[in-house]
Formats: sequence, C-alpha cells, structure tokens
Amino acid sequence: MTTRSEHLEPRWPAMVALLAVGGLRLALPEPLSVGPAWLLIVVVGALIIPTVLARRRGNDRLNQILGYLLTSLVTLDMVWSLGLLLQALPSHKETPKDLLISAASLWITNILVFASWYWRLDAGGPRARELRGVQVDGAFLFPQMTLDQQSKRKMGEQCWSSGFIDYLFLAFNTSTAFSPQTPLFYPPGRRSW
Repeated sequence: MTTRSEHLEPRWPAMVALLAVGGLRLALPEPLSVGPAWLLIVVVGALIIPTVLARRRGNDRLNQILGYLLTSLVTLDMVWSLGLLLQALPSHKETPKDLLISAASLWITNILVFASWYWRLDAGGPRARELRGVQVDGAFLFPQMTLDQQSKRKMGEQCWSSGFIDYLFLAFNTSTAFSPQTPLFYPPGRRSW
C-alpha cells in the first residue's frame, strides 16, 4: 500500500500515447497530413525531452505548460488531418483502402488524444492528484470513488487515484458507444444528476 507522500503518478503511459499518435500519423497518405509524415513524431519526441527534464527538476509549472503545448499540437494535427480526410472523401483521389486506413488511424488517434486531455485536466491534472494522494473529486465519477472508506480499506484502494489507463478506458468507451450516453461529466461537488 502506498501512503500519501509515496504516491507518484507515472507519466510514461501518457508519453507513450503521444508518441503513438505521432506513429499513427505515419499511416496517413501524404495528401491527408500536414507536412512530412515523420514531422509529428519528431516534434512530439523533441517536446517530451524538456517535459521529462522539467518534471525531474521539480519544475511543475513548466512541466504543465509543456504538457499542454504537446497535447494541443497533437490535437491540432489530428483535427487538421480529419479535415483533410473529409475533403478527400468526395474527390475520390485516394483509394478506398487508404481512406479506410486513414479513418482507423484517426479514430485511434482521437481516443489517445481525448485520453490525454482527460488525464491532463481531470481533478486538477496529474500533479494535483499526485499531491492529494487520493482522488475524491473530479469531472468524472470512477467506481472507486463511490466506495465507502471501509470497503476501500478492505480492497486496498484507500489511496486510489485515477491514472492514464483509466482515462484511456473512458475515452475508448465514449468513442465507441453506439447509444445515447448518460452524462459522464459531473459539475464539481455533484455526484449525480
């Protein structure tokens, strides 16, 4: 069991997700991406280095700013590529196979980008969750947050805090639901509608 001071939220899953977004861009044909295919993965890799260095040096503010910048860049690239894909559909210049591969790549990218944003913003972000040591509030209601203290202790979840994988699961579920969604977002201080 971890105590409050020992709970450090790992950042590597978020970094791997952003590098994967850069890698998925390599699957897009040239006309459906801005600039060379390798550009995004190089930019992501170059920005991850100072982000990691800022975290190791304890510069939380710089780490947060670089994280927002990195996530914003991959979001803009995804939106731009999605616009290019939508323009390519009626023109019939790309093969159906390329369009399908591009659509699948952008769908997976969408999941990773939304997971990154959810992780970065929910409950004050990773550093705020790390400092609290336990997640009691946030924009999303996870099952672990509904347990009473006795159940949490029994399950070893008294210091539970959401991690990137929780937000990845959330992003996947919301992007693949084919039915009307119940609200997942609850205003601060509210647990249900």
